[in-house]
Amino acid sequence: MTQAARPLSGLKVVELGTLIAGPFCTRVLAEFGAEVIKVEAPDGGDPLRKWRKLYEGTSLWWYVQARNKKSVTANLKHPRGVEFVRRLVAEADILVENFRPGVLEKLGLGWGALKAVNPGLVMVRLSGFGQSGPYKDQPGFGAVGESMGGLRYVTGFPDRPPVRTGISIGDSIAALWGAIGALMALRHKEVNGGAGQVVDVALYEAVFAMMESLVPEFDVFGFVRERTGNIMPGITPSNTHTTRDGKHVTIGANGDAIFRRFMLAIGRPELAEDPGLADNAGRDARRDEIYRLIDEWCAGHDEAEVLRVLAAAEVPSSRVYSAVDMFADPQFLFREMLLSARLPDGTPFRMPGIVPKLSETPGGADWIGPELGAHTDAVLAALGYDAADIADLRATGAV
Repeated sequence: MTQAARPLSGLKVVELGTLIAGPFCTRVLAEFGAEVIKVEAPDGGDPLRKWRKLYEGTSLWWYVQARNKKSVTANLKHPRGVEFVRRLVAEADILVENFRPGVLEKLGLGWGALKAVNPGLVMVRLSGFGQSGPYKDQPGFGAVGESMGGLRYVTGFPDRPPVRTGISIGDSIAALWGAIGALMALRHKEVNGGAGQVVDVALYEAVFAMMESLVPEFDVFGFVRERTGNIMPGITPSNTHTTRDGKHVTIGANGDAIFRRFMLAIGRPELAEDPGLADNAGRDARRDEIYRLIDEWCAGHDEAEVLRVLAAAEVPSSRVYSAVDMFADPQFLFREMLLSARLPDGTPFRMPGIVPKLSETPGGADWIGPELGAHTDAVLAALGYDAADIADLRATGAV
């Protein structure tokens, strides 16, 4: 599949972002054909280049997060660096930024200034608390958004303090809302003849939007959802259990017919036929009893046997996968969720595949995250800067 055949082919996106939320938003757009030009500071670029596990001095995460992107450098403390960015944005369809509110305005790159040079621009603004309100000027990373948005309060076990998930989920959720918002704004322009607009995504709101029934349950009943460990509150059975060989299996048997098949499969026909357990309300009322018997059954069998029995009974279940499991799993491999690529020195490595799967115009990964400023000269030349201009920009520290 060529880039020309991808659904976002022809879109030009400028990224003024670092680390996770902004760059993940543009990564999605780049994977589906948009030309993404990432603007980085000349003195080191995106800090993500040095985060987590490094290979020959560069983060493996960087190679994934910046795939399909072009890297240019611009010194936003230099007026000519700012002018370069302004000219770049003037030709763009989308700008994605995750500065603290007010920073771009101080640089002369706020919405008013950019709209004047590009009325059709869609500007995606990702920040901790949004572009308005009493908290807007406060710094806010994903961890803060997860805490304020309610996710951390309900994560963990009731007898222990709140915990985080093992990834920066708040940033990633916000990034996806940003990509959705950008495409909505573009659709409005194309179909309704609308102009450009700002897509304002606050990290805490992105997380809060995922909090299911938390708001109406508190508002109507005064119910505060608390930490409940691995179970799904109010929906039974759905939990993680430990097998005889010390492995962990997640079982979701909360459908009425599924629960009946599950009980028959583990040799408990009396529970399969119990009218008090025929619906979720009845099962949830006897949650402790049900989880105790499932724990006992799993503890009496090795993981392979647990999964075999549940698969035969068509009960949704899975081992709790580590990277080791993923790399050997036929479903991951069949659906190309482990893409092969090569690092700059030729060393092969694998990276996550493309999501979602489009039947006619699928996305792809054409190259890994580039070296800092690898495309600066080419992008400047495309904007009309000649060789002397480019040399002077470099000499004066503007790029």
